[in-house]
Amino acid sequence: MQGKVALVTGASAGIGRGTAKALAREGATTVVVARRKELLESLSREIEETGAAAPMVICTDLTQPDAPAGLAGRVLDAFGRVDILVNNAGGSRPLTISSTEEEWDEAITLNLTSLRRLGHAVLPSMLQQRWGRIINITGSFEPPTVNGANIAKAGVHAWAKGLSREVAAQCVTVNCIMPGRIHSEQIDERMYPTEEAREAFIRASVPAGYFGEPEDVANVVTFLASERARYVTGQRLYVDGGMHRAL
Repeated sequence: MQGKVALVTGASAGIGRGTAKALAREGATTVVVARRKELLESLSREIEETGAAAPMVICTDLTQPDAPAGLAGRVLDAFGRVDILVNNAGGSRPLTISSTEEEWDEAITLNLTSLRRLGHAVLPSMLQQRWGRIINITGSFEPPTVNGANIAKAGVHAWAKGLSREVAAQCVTVNCIMPGRIHSEQIDERMYPTEEAREAFIRASVPAGYFGEPEDVANVVTFLASERARYVTGQRLYVDGGMHRAL
């Protein structure tokens, strides 16, 4: 991926952090984006220590209305293009029938609207050069309860599928990756904070017998971002150790 410019959102931890490191290791010039500056700076140091070029670090909140366009503008001003966009920013948002409109709006903005805006902002540069990759990290699509993230990600899947058909002839691919239980802050600290909780879920739901690592998702991202995946578009790929059950 020498010479490619890769923009990774939600890069401060977990899947986003692992993906940024993997793309840098493959030779891409990386732009890492998140809200926590200190974690982005430590990521930058880790990437440099591997011998890869230091990433461009941008601290921003993509849920703000002008943030996606502003982010795209900064990267395009710096490099003239974006070759690879990894939309990883997002998060679980459990909601109930009594949740407020503000809570619903925040969940949809974080998990759908902001990444759509960013995708549309960088897409013209991909179409102009007739090459690009948009990879959306979504998630499990078997919601046990009402969760704003699940609902928004269904919208991401529909948007990505339709967009993939419009831009395929310009050598731009659009795909979604649906991770299962991957070690991260959200999984290890909030959803399954104890070893007992993790083991119980694994026994019940994960045929592989363990939670995945960020690198398991990053490896699929690097494939989809490469020339080898030129004929793969409009797809949803599970990376979940066999957790998903539907045909």
